[in-house]
Amino acid sequence: MTSSYGENLKLTIFGSSHAPEIGMTLQDIPAGKQVDLEKLQAFLNRRAPGNFPWSTSRKEADIPLFRSGLADGVTTGESITAIIENQNIRRSDYEELKHIPRPGHADFTAWMKYGLDFDMSGGGPFSGRMTAPLCIAGGMCKQWLEEMGIRIGAHILNIGPTFDERFNPLSPELDLVRADFPVLESEITEKMQEKISWAKEHGDSVGGVVECAITGVPAGMGGFYFANVKSRLSAALYAIPAVQDVSFGDGSSNAFVLGSAVNDAYCICNGKVYTVTNHCGGIQGGITNGMPIILRVAFKPTPSIAKPQKSVNLKTMEEVEIQINGRHDPCIVPRAVPVVEAAAAIAIYDLILGGI
Repeated sequence: MTSSYGENLKLTIFGSSHAPEIGMTLQDIPAGKQVDLEKLQAFLNRRAPGNFPWSTSRKEADIPLFRSGLADGVTTGESITAIIENQNIRRSDYEELKHIPRPGHADFTAWMKYGLDFDMSGGGPFSGRMTAPLCIAGGMCKQWLEEMGIRIGAHILNIGPTFDERFNPLSPELDLVRADFPVLESEITEKMQEKISWAKEHGDSVGGVVECAITGVPAGMGGFYFANVKSRLSAALYAIPAVQDVSFGDGSSNAFVLGSAVNDAYCICNGKVYTVTNHCGGIQGGITNGMPIILRVAFKPTPSIAKPQKSVNLKTMEEVEIQINGRHDPCIVPRAVPVVEAAAAIAIYDLILGGI
């Protein structure tokens, strides 16, 4: 099963959580683009499972194997296809849940659409595992954007009620993000990790928000209606499993204040137009204004929890109680940070290829 994104490039993701392999194909990328494979692997390692005490115990190397489109680290102009071999599959963890939809998961809706024989082991194609090939494509796009002076970085804004500092909306300091546990304020790390550990110990899970900044994007990209930069970014970001909300600038809080409090006044500095504030998050009327793009992505708590939950058996049509075992993140937010960066990079690079 595959799914695709893009108007000027075409990204197709294929495979499923417990299939032999997962992968991606990226089309319409010009020839001659350099890819630093070591840098790409380091980016993938930030998302990979089993590397941190707060993540799932499922261990995967997540090493991309390029089948086409890349020769000696340089794009050839052909479709770029890369796979990741799934090496730590345990379908038996889900045998007892066959035909029993897990609350909060896509099991029920997937079976209603594709039939009860559709394989949803580990979440199937709806699994967070599928963000690994997304990060292959996004990691490459990030590198190509950096060559143009466009940088993308993200951090954990909050885990449950525990908050980090926010990016400076006028000048986000991306280099301050700690890569091992991506926050701006290192003192908050222990409190966030304690919240995740508490949820895990109590058989539960916790959600949070990732804040992302994109700098160096010139004014004038995007357009009205369906060319809206917010729409294009949101389409990529909402493809990430467990995303519940995407907001830009001050987001929905603007609905509760006066226009005089949120209008971004203009100024001139060194012969260039800037805004004095950045409540809009760098996008006005669907078009970039040259200021940093600031966005936030909210993730729900991991639906796989150890507490007993009510469900139904779709074969026998009986109500049942289930308890989910297996290997799951008590909080997906730390590993979602590079995924948000990847999705944003794909969307921005797609816009640049279209010259809009």
